[in-house]
This record gives sequence, structure tokens and C-alpha cells, in this order.
Amino acid sequence: MAQERLDKIIASMGRYSRREVKQLVREGQVLVDGRIAGSAEEKYDPETAEILVAGVHLGYRRYTYVMLHKPSGFLSATEDGHGETVLDLLPKEYRKMGLFPVGRLDKDTEGLLLLTNDGELAHDLLSPKKHVDKVYYARVSGMLTQEDRDAFAAGMVLDDGLICREAGLEILSAGTESEALVTLHEGKFHQIKRMLAFRGKPVLYLKRLQMGSLTLDKNLEKGAFRLLSEKEIAQISHRQNVQ
Repeated sequence: MAQERLDKIIASMGRYSRREVKQLVREGQVLVDGRIAGSAEEKYDPETAEILVAGVHLGYRRYTYVMLHKPSGFLSATEDGHGETVLDLLPKEYRKMGLFPVGRLDKDTEGLLLLTNDGELAHDLLSPKKHVDKVYYARVSGMLTQEDRDAFAAGMVLDDGLICREAGLEILSAGTESEALVTLHEGKFHQIKRMLAFRGKPVLYLKRLQMGSLTLDKNLEKGAFRLLSEKEIAQISHRQNVQ
């Protein structure tokens, strides 16, 4: 990997600003490969240099991948002047890493949300050409039927002209309120809600369970997060050299 300035490397991990890093260097609290750093402008390969800041190993990661169990009431955005965003659920140091949500969930939709600062991966996961399936649990008003499942499987054109590709609808229960798993092969605005409303079964609750090979961790409470494992990163990115 190309060499980068020491202050940039340390600041990229979110705990310190570049100004704070420069002060720490002046105080002799930054060690690189066992020696005290002489300047914040020194350049190193962040993936091979051993960096200690105030006695703590930096633990450099080129990219960060966060699985969040999004609760209702938060916007899938990096900033908004009218409400809390999913970044407000993360610690301060994570909010300095340049993380952004991969795709979006509606404010009232819960479930799996991936946040990263890896733009290439985000593009791959969201590109229609990649066909990354997304699976949702939906509870609706009204009885879901075989006709609804067939309509999803065939694709549909909504009243407003929106063309929806074929999608999966697995009915889990049927009654005055019904439950189903919906699998989308695309991700248009409010698509599941619009498709089910078109079928006369408005959504009461919606939760994303899966995105490609990435499945929501059942141990994550609403509003909680964790870093992806090496195995999960490799599975969603098809790259073996990420950290």
C-alpha cells in the first residue's frame, strides 16, 4: 500500500483529530516501529508500520465495516437537519471515520444496515448488475394469498407506472394480519411497501434480515452494532485482502 502521512493514518481511525495527533507527536507519545516519531508529516505504510499512540496500539484498518441493527426512528443518512441518523447510534470515534450506510432503510423500517467507508464495495453491493438479493420480514394488513405470491413472482407495474421486477413472496402466516418474507432483486424507493399496497395489503411492519450473504446477527439488539468478521467481509466483497 502507498505510504501516507502519520497524522492522516492515525486520524483515520477516528479517535484523534489531525491537530491532536500533531500535539501527541510533539509530546513524544507516538512511536512507530519502536522509535519516537519525529514529525506528524513522516510517511509510512499504514498496513505494515507498528504504531503506538499514548502507549496503545493503533490497530489500523484500511476500511471499516459495521453491521447495525437499525431501530425505527433513525434516518439512513450521514447527516440531517431534521432528525437523528444511524450515525448517531455509533460512538464518537466511529463517526469520524467517514462511514456511510450502504443503501437505505426507511425511517420506520428496522433491521440489517451495513455501514462502511469502502466506496468500491458499496458500489458493488448496490449496483443492479450485481443482483444482490435483499430479504425482508413483512407484517401486513389483510390476508396474503397464492395470487399475491404469483403477482410478485411475475413482476408488476404499479398504478404510478413503476415497473417492479419479479420478487419472492414466502407467506409465513395468513389472516386479518399476514406475515411474509419478501426477497427483492432490486431496491427501488419504498418498493416493498408500494408493491404490497398495490395488492391491497399495506405494510404494518418491515425489517431487513439479509443483504446478499450478510445476515443480521440475532444477538444484536435494536440500536446495537458490531464489526464484520473477516469471513463476512470476504463473502460480501469477494476480496481476500481487506481488513
